[in-house]
Amino acid sequence: MSQSFDDISAQLRKRHRRSARLKWISMGALGLAGLFLVLFFADMLGKGLPAFQQAQIQVEIDYNEDAQRMGRAALEPEVSRLVSRTFERLIPGMIRDNPDLLGTSETRWVLADGEVDQYLKGHRHKLNDSQQATVDELVEQGRVELKFNTTFFTTGDSKMPEASGILSAAVGTVMTMLVTLAIAFPIGVMTAIYLEEFAPDNRLTQIIEININNLAAIPSILFGLLGLAIFINFFGVPRSSPLVGGMTLALMTLPVIIIATRTALRSVPDSIRHAAFGVGCSRWQVVRDHVLPLAMPGIMTGSIIGLAQAMGETAPLIIVGMVAFIPDVSASFTEAATVLPAQVFTWAGEPEKAFVEKTAGGILVLLAILIFLNATAVILRKKFERRW
Repeated sequence: MSQSFDDISAQLRKRHRRSARLKWISMGALGLAGLFLVLFFADMLGKGLPAFQQAQIQVEIDYNEDAQRMGRAALEPEVSRLVSRTFERLIPGMIRDNPDLLGTSETRWVLADGEVDQYLKGHRHKLNDSQQATVDELVEQGRVELKFNTTFFTTGDSKMPEASGILSAAVGTVMTMLVTLAIAFPIGVMTAIYLEEFAPDNRLTQIIEININNLAAIPSILFGLLGLAIFINFFGVPRSSPLVGGMTLALMTLPVIIIATRTALRSVPDSIRHAAFGVGCSRWQVVRDHVLPLAMPGIMTGSIIGLAQAMGETAPLIIVGMVAFIPDVSASFTEAATVLPAQVFTWAGEPEKAFVEKTAGGILVLLAILIFLNATAVILRKKFERRW
């Protein structure tokens, strides 16, 4: 039965309305996601940027005999209660290391107490009225200022927020990622080459491929349990070390690198292989000299993205103990260390309000590193990608 022109027009209008609704729903979802992203970055910037400034106070230090026993005695009485205790503890050691200081005095800028820092930034603090009046007077004299917080980048963790920094966590992250890269990259690439170029298509290889795809989707905390059971409990690898952390993250990164490498190898046209076979190359020579160099940009891109994902992981590293209090930089791959995500996690659980901005500041640093790594991967892909 033929339809009339009016029926056809009505059906077309109905289809167009459905298409328009789908378009607006999709745009609304995209806008909502963008709004959440903007709110997230705005909140992180608002809370994290103050972490890059730290209150410092100009004090007169009298290196007297009492200062050898307790650092507070070397400072002006009305100012000593406003100075960070981390500096007070350094004074006896300074005199011990340099006896010529005894009997002298000097004026220098030192870290202010965390409560003074919060007061100057307009945050909630615990200073009493007398202390606030003293701080206001020192501000008028130019003896208290908010300066760039070099301590945040040059020191490790501390129980006092004004002295806390990310240096030990950053070094631990680098060491952990070096172990991850050294294990996951060669094993992942060679596994992908074997599966894609050499392995026969049988039930065994199909089972291996299915399991690799499944491993890329399981929760990361399970890799932490695997690392705890195998590397620590069975092999005796030192707990909380970059070595065990890197090995655990290598397990998690392997499926990502294998899948990315296989995709890159598949993108190389078969005509390249056939031409190499035609001039007498062996299968290994074809892969080594022709296929692998052409697939390398895609392999590097996938590996960088995999490492960036591993760098942001916290759950598996918590399981293997990399949430320890680490005030100093680790000197080897077997010493206790922590990483940036774990450091942020630790700060988030501290009761002092000053750690809130430290937490947000650590998140900003971690986000900047991850964005840089992902941008590097995109740039490499755009620059070296070949279209066939």
